[in-house]
Amino acid sequence: MQNRSLTRLLARAVAPLFAIATMLAAPASFSHDRGDRDPSDGWLSTWTASADRNNNITTPQNFNAATTIRQIVHTSVGGNQVRVRLTNEFGLSPVTVGPVHIAVSAGGSKIYPNTDRTLTFGGKTSVTLYAGAPILSDPLDITVGPFANLAISLFLPQATKLETVHQLAVQNAYVSSGDNTASPDQPSPKTYTNRFYLSGVLVNTRGRTDAIVAFGDSITDGFSSTVDANRRWPDNLSQRLNNGQSHHGTAILNEAISGNRVLSDGAGISALARYDRDVLSQQGVKWVIMLEGINDIGWPGTALDPSAPQATAEDIIDGYKQIIARTHLRGIRIMGGTLTPFRNALQGTPNVGYYTAQKESVRQAVNAWIRNSHAFDAVVDFDAVIRDPAQPTSMQTQYDSGDHLHPNDAGYVAMANAIDLSILRSRDRDDDGR
Repeated sequence: MQNRSLTRLLARAVAPLFAIATMLAAPASFSHDRGDRDPSDGWLSTWTASADRNNNITTPQNFNAATTIRQIVHTSVGGNQVRVRLTNEFGLSPVTVGPVHIAVSAGGSKIYPNTDRTLTFGGKTSVTLYAGAPILSDPLDITVGPFANLAISLFLPQATKLETVHQLAVQNAYVSSGDNTASPDQPSPKTYTNRFYLSGVLVNTRGRTDAIVAFGDSITDGFSSTVDANRRWPDNLSQRLNNGQSHHGTAILNEAISGNRVLSDGAGISALARYDRDVLSQQGVKWVIMLEGINDIGWPGTALDPSAPQATAEDIIDGYKQIIARTHLRGIRIMGGTLTPFRNALQGTPNVGYYTAQKESVRQAVNAWIRNSHAFDAVVDFDAVIRDPAQPTSMQTQYDSGDHLHPNDAGYVAMANAIDLSILRSRDRDDDGR
């Protein structure tokens, strides 16, 4: 009892310091209210990254010595307790991790030292990430604001083969030699735009807060958006939904994998295979926004998958129907996003042939079904927003990152602005007339 009381006193002493620094990093306010949710059931992810196997030659395959990895995450909602989810879901052998620290980021590889706290796992400061499994840290009594930038620093005490990653972080991770988890800065770090063993940050909202999952491929993952700037379309959606709101806000969870396909493995296991893990296992999900299928159309016959048969519109639509059915079984609604224009995509690369007239006809048929079938609970017409009115099979130049497939920062803003917030804010299943 004495140890428990001391822990509470320390938590009360440290929490205000963490809250002050959090407000410096993200001045948006967060008010606590029990609302209509049982406070014991208030845990909700505020940030996620979908785990993937490390099969990309541009990602480091090993860390050959004791290593600290500091990774920055951008919250969507806040709470007064936090947990971190680590994962070795694609590992073939156990990985030892620890210590693991959490702090408010001061920019780059720096932290605010007075906010630094050590995470525990079953009361221990080191943990084994078993092959094929994730693990949650113990709850930590700190106050985290919405739009805060948190630094998660984990120490690998021995040489480690990197088998579980998220390939496209669009965020620098800082890697240094030795245990620097508590250091205000990382000494001479190497930077990588990948995620390592980190797949979620949860907060205890102690109030009515819901989640929306953005589910898709590289366009949802933020490919070609500005690194370290949080300008993916789900980030822009979070800003629209949560800025200046009097309610607790809505968590926006990005569960995209660059290169992902609906029907087939490739970059990540298929959408059909990973949907339960990445979406249906999340707490408090009210809506899913799905944008996926362009890689099913584009990959066959390119260097990405030279021998794959061409996916038909019917194939992709059948995949959508399965995802819709599984979503509705959980009482969750799903919004379908139309596939964006891709004329001349990846020209001048080894993946020439990603776009053809035949593939364009498949995209048009898929989009017609999304718009007209009423199978989704709502539709966001990303295609209509991004396409060039003078040449509808092409992306507008002002939104094109240059590869004719991925939008730039301005394009991702336009995509987020196309989503009807009144639909997402409806709380009852029939609020939007369905």
